[in-house]
Amino acid sequence: MSPPIVQTISECFIKPQYPVEEVKPPIHLASWDTFMLSANYIQKGLLFIKTQTTTDQENPVKSLLNRLKDSLSLTLVHFYPLAGRLATLKQENPPSYSVCIDCNNSPGAKFIYATADLTIADILSPVDVPVVVQSFFDHNRAINHDGHSMSLLSIQVTELIDGIFIGCSANHAVIDGTSYWHFFEILSNTYSAEEKNPGISRPPFLKRWFPNGHGPIHNLPFSHREQFIGRFETPPLRERIFHFSSGSIAKLKAKANSESKSTKISSFQSVSALVWRCVVRARRLPHDPETTCTMTANSRSRMDPPLPNEYFGNLVSRLTGKASVGELLEHGLGWAAWRLHEAVEAHTGKAVQQWVEKWMEDPAIYTCGHNPYGLVLAGSPRFRMYENEFGMGKAVAIRSGYGNKFDGKLMFYPGYEGGGSMDLEVNLPPETMAALESDGEFMAGLNGYC
Repeated sequence: MSPPIVQTISECFIKPQYPVEEVKPPIHLASWDTFMLSANYIQKGLLFIKTQTTTDQENPVKSLLNRLKDSLSLTLVHFYPLAGRLATLKQENPPSYSVCIDCNNSPGAKFIYATADLTIADILSPVDVPVVVQSFFDHNRAINHDGHSMSLLSIQVTELIDGIFIGCSANHAVIDGTSYWHFFEILSNTYSAEEKNPGISRPPFLKRWFPNGHGPIHNLPFSHREQFIGRFETPPLRERIFHFSSGSIAKLKAKANSESKSTKISSFQSVSALVWRCVVRARRLPHDPETTCTMTANSRSRMDPPLPNEYFGNLVSRLTGKASVGELLEHGLGWAAWRLHEAVEAHTGKAVQQWVEKWMEDPAIYTCGHNPYGLVLAGSPRFRMYENEFGMGKAVAIRSGYGNKFDGKLMFYPGYEGGGSMDLEVNLPPETMAALESDGEFMAGLNGYC
């Protein structure tokens, strides 16, 4: 029997380098956090070219691991909730049920060193993202509620023949994408700093937000986790990364605004509208049902008063453009982009407040699943992912793990060359992906011929 492609060499737990006084009370999850308890961990990582050694040099991988552990320990002083575990607070009289972060009863964040007999070309050359990439992340298939017994943060460093992959799995009931990349940035900056104990320019804002008149949530309508926890098994999918250059995006944006007689449609809305139309066509759906395109949006700046971008937690709203399949395909790119623009314009502080108040009245937990008529867009090309270098220079690629993938899930990343370019991770069944790859409108938009 051949050994596994990815082999774990060592693992340990990392705690904040020194005690933090604020960790004593539990941190109660807010509405957006609790909403995510049944979703998967966030799993994102960066692929680097491995530094070559000479005979008189210290092993650079060993040096990387030691320095990264020290940097993680220092970073966790500021992001100490990630070193904790989840805990359920429950009592019968009066009845109450809630989930919080316990920062006192945990071994810390997990740190793994693994090796793989693979090259960078093995990861980047295939048309589809190889399934083995999922093994570059810990907590495979875990859901956020598993943070009761699993670490809330796990960093896995996988050494390839000619590369290094740093994969981070973080509990999505504790942080969203904005907080995730904020933590990653501070970890990278701490690693690169010359001082042994550098300060940080953007400390996280750790106080959880609750609407006026409401405090921490104690009255979830559950008595046991089985009442709200579900596990979604992803069906066979193809995963591809499509690259949109800044030039092709500019042409899509110009076309969308021209067709809608507007100047307000953004680059993101233009690309999203293209993919919405083309995936719906590739699915060969009947024309009468409603199709949706749901975008995830950072709501920090929408709050009244606004919350800082360093707010640590989940503060993401779901904005949905809607149309019948027939309407979407009969009209052009600009019409579809305007549907998405209207959804973004409706994303006001008042709308956010109303969602929270409605959820407080009738709490619900998000469950991952497949909508044959819908697309879900997440991530952001605005996240400064490639600025995290860990002493190895700019990463050559961004990849993600198993978590939160299903038919019609798309992830936006910044393009490697910057300048407004985007990479789009698309997850579709094989037959739908094949139809998308041969879709004339999609390929023309992708290549700037629209």
